[in-house]
Amino acid sequence: MNRKSFLKSLLAVPAAFGVRMKAAGGPVVTVFKTPTCGCCGLWVKHMTANGFTLNVTDVPDTTPYRAKYGVPDAMQSCHTAFVDGYAIEGHVPASEIQRLLKERPQAKGLAVPGMVAGSPGMEGSVSQPYAVMLFTADGKSSVYQRYPRK
Repeated sequence: MNRKSFLKSLLAVPAAFGVRMKAAGGPVVTVFKTPTCGCCGLWVKHMTANGFTLNVTDVPDTTPYRAKYGVPDAMQSCHTAFVDGYAIEGHVPASEIQRLLKERPQAKGLAVPGMVAGSPGMEGSVSQPYAVMLFTADGKSSVYQRYPRK
């Protein structure tokens, strides 16, 4: 094998790996939720329906996981997830997580604080406007995306 064909084959390896990653659903989202929370289960279904692979662990309390992944107290919700270096707290839409992973901002993660009616997993007859918040390691946050009442 000459040097040129060797280099071409080396360049093909990451491309082949990328195709397998995409076919497998991309990065795995690790989710920590309580076993009795129905809305968390619905959020898991929302994420799966949007192409994510999830590793779900039922825990008695999600507080230690929020602390582990640096989720500020003001951002807390009912479940905590971690994907590709980012914390995801609460009912964050899959589209915003996809955007986060594409843009890769300097941040700790995304959150939809509280239990907002109308957010993924909290759908029903009532809908509230809400914001997806981007938060940093120093606890600061900013609006990443706003969602109006449906």
